[in-house]
Amino acid sequence: MPEAGEQVPLPPGLDLLWGRRERGKRGPRAGLSADAIVAAAVAIADAEGLEAVSMARVAKKLGFTTMSLYRHVSDKDELLQMMWDASAQGAEGLVLEGDGWRAKLRMWAIMQRDVLDRHPWITQMPMAAPPAGPNSAYFVERGLEALDGTGLRDADKLRMLGLLSSYTLSEARMAYDAARAAKQAEAAGQPDATAPPPSYEAMLRVLIDEETYPRLYRMAWSPESGEQDDERTEFFFGLDRILDGIQAFIDRTREGGSG
Repeated sequence: MPEAGEQVPLPPGLDLLWGRRERGKRGPRAGLSADAIVAAAVAIADAEGLEAVSMARVAKKLGFTTMSLYRHVSDKDELLQMMWDASAQGAEGLVLEGDGWRAKLRMWAIMQRDVLDRHPWITQMPMAAPPAGPNSAYFVERGLEALDGTGLRDADKLRMLGLLSSYTLSEARMAYDAARAAKQAEAAGQPDATAPPPSYEAMLRVLIDEETYPRLYRMAWSPESGEQDDERTEFFFGLDRILDGIQAFIDRTREGGSG
């Protein structure tokens, strides 16, 4: 653990986001700033995906040369960090509503999922470390606040937020990948591209035999196998089961268990 006052190397962009580095000075033409660059990059990613974002593409959208962007943003890695933090804009004013930690934390996770649905390119971001920009930090702070009074250690509270975030990100990524695959199939003129994909059970009926996979076979041919909830309902089911687990952990902690 770093000691007080010790300098820790920061990932690209964090020094700029936290005001530890001076923002680029205005060039000969007004209108170019780090905020404008990030906003343009987010707009491109929202419309066309993360792979469409490049310094050259952002410069063209803003009507500047690519080199002029480097007066404000060092490189694409720094730009990605700033885009990620921009997606959490407004988190400082976030108020989690509900009676008790569970309702508040459920709202916290749903709001995170809503952000991912609005900006699905986040699911394609390189994630060597959790986001640590000021907006993201506000959002984590609100999640920790929801767990006030639970008796959990701070480290365990952070683990719970990480668990919820990992689940939310995974579900959003699968939904985005499925939607993108359907869009690509439609663009390629493939028949039935817009039809919903076959259920897992439907595929199992074609692929497996009873002798080798008796349990999967039973599930695939069960009368309930045709019941398929929409993706959002499935997300809520998993979310509520994670919250059940957090409640059980809290209960063990209060009883003096080690968890």
